This record gives sequence, C-alpha cells and structure tokens, in this order.
Amino acid sequence: MTKSAPPDGALSPLVGPLLQVFFMDHLYGQKRASPRTVQSYRDTFRLLLQFLRETTGKEPAALVMPDIDAPTVLQFLDYVEGQRRNQVQSRNVRLAAIRSFCRMVALRDPVSVGIATRILSIPVKRADKRLVRYLTRPEIDALLAAHDRTAWAGRRDHALLLTLYNTGARVSEITGLQRTDVKFGIKSFVQFTGKGRKERAVPLWPTTTRVLRAWFQELESDPRYATVAFPNARGKPLSRYGVDYLLQECVGRAVVPCPSLADQSISPHLIRHSTAMHLLQAGVDITVIALWLGHESIQTTHGYVEADLTTKEQMLAKMTPAGQNAHRFRADDTLLRFLSTL
Repeated sequence: MTKSAPPDGALSPLVGPLLQVFFMDHLYGQKRASPRTVQSYRDTFRLLLQFLRETTGKEPAALVMPDIDAPTVLQFLDYVEGQRRNQVQSRNVRLAAIRSFCRMVALRDPVSVGIATRILSIPVKRADKRLVRYLTRPEIDALLAAHDRTAWAGRRDHALLLTLYNTGARVSEITGLQRTDVKFGIKSFVQFTGKGRKERAVPLWPTTTRVLRAWFQELESDPRYATVAFPNARGKPLSRYGVDYLLQECVGRAVVPCPSLADQSISPHLIRHSTAMHLLQAGVDITVIALWLGHESIQTTHGYVEADLTTKEQMLAKMTPAGQNAHRFRADDTLLRFLSTL
C-alpha cells in the first residue's frame, strides 16, 4: 500500500501528540464533550492503534500521520464490520470519531491537511432501518415482579428497573444518577442531564416515589453509600455492564411466569423503547414523548410511531374494509347540518 508522503522538507508529525491535544484540549477544553463521548472516542482509537500495530508492526507511540491514511482507515472499518462482527451503526460511530480527530488535525497541522481531507471524504455507510423493538406491559410487569425484595440487591434492582421504566432514561443517565437528582414533593420528579448537556425533568408515579423514598432511606442509614442512587455493594456507581448483568438475572427469573421473554434479546435500552411505546399507546403526543426521552429531534421519536402496530390497527378499524359501502358522515344536529352546507 502506498502511503501519502508529506511535502518536501516537511516532517511527518507523530500521531501520539496530536491525539493528546485532541482529547485534552479539543474535546475537554473547547467542545466540553460529555464523558460518554470521550469514552466512545477513546475506545475507537484504542481499537485503531491496536489494528495498526498488528498490520504495520509499529508501536502506537511511533506512528506518524501517513500511517493513518484513507485506505488504512477503510481497512480498519472493514475489520470492525468483518472480523469484530459489529453492526453498520457501530462502524459509523468509529468513523465519526476518526473524522472528528481529522477535522482538528486539518486545522492544527498544515502538513497533514491532505491526509485529513481524504479521510473526511470517507462516506457514512447506510444501514437498514429496522422497526423499534419493545416489551409489552405484561412482560414489563413480569420483570418488575421478579426481584427478591427481601435482599438488599433485590430492593436496589427493583428500584432501578422501576425508575428506568418510569423515566425512559438512558443507562448512562441511570448509572450517573445521584440521590439529590430526585426531588420528592407533591409532584415528585427526576432531573436528568442527557446528551448534549441538555437537562430535562421527568415526573414519577406515586409507586416509583414510594419505592425510591424507602430505598434512599436505606442507603442513608449506611455511611458506605455516599450520594449515588444505585450503588454496587462497594458503594460505587454501577457500570453499564453491571446494569445489563442485573437485568439478565432478572430476565432469567421472570421467564418462568412470562415465557415470551425467553425469545428476546433484552437490554436496558429496550426498557427505554418500551417506555416510549407505552406512552404512545396511552395517547401521549409524540412531541411530549420526545421531551420525555430527551431526543434532539422529533424524527428520532417518529420511529416509535412506525413500529406501533396497535395504534395502526385502531386506525384501520375506523376505515371501511374494501368491497363494502363506505359510511358517509351524517350530521345529527340541525346546527351541524347547517354548518355542513357551508
């Protein structure tokens, strides 16, 4: 493979110092990127540097910008999809991180502008758009009833899952939730800071309020647990993998009374989808659901409308089937009859 050469007399810059500037100055200092974004970008470059070490034989600290050119990045993306068996969406997330780095490089290092420009021209890969999956109310109820609430972990897991379903929160929002973020009162609610540092308040059911009150009182009686709403046994915040693990444990217990759970891949994000779908089926306006979930665009929320078969069936029931005489509107009041003639 032919690498892009720098202009005559110019030295190829090392990748390491540029990456340090990218994370410490560009992401943290200038963009104030969220910890979740920084972690995602960090994981991308870990994978990329390990891939380059295996394919070029060079240690990451010795890599220069020509080692990361467009053909190499395309090879890396093929590796992510092929050997790592990631979805197209994951491939595009990795590309987004690399392109963000290249935009900074193009501004800070004139020698690497050509390399950065060619990488920025790599297109995002289109993916099949699938219908949103969600759990039914009986399936959610089975999960909530599966906890052993006589044990500390069971009470925590029940409070966490109930809050997750009530609020439709992202798993990162639940793991980072502090007890001070939950406001108890005549109208209790949770204050979240979601993607893009957007704050939103989500109301709580009386049931959720009672469960959280009791759970927080239990935590306050033990000095090991600081202010985290859902800590692990050591008092530290649960990780996203910890939340997924306890959910799988819950599914294993709930599958006996609710066999339909056995055929599904259930994740914390599926609970979020279920919240949105149940709000839609209850007649909540789609714009309110977008605010509830903290969506940047209502187009994201529109996916639930596309997947909601129940609402479509209700609309279909109002329509006269093919081959039958359609019923015409007939006003049943003299005033309405007058208005229909205008």
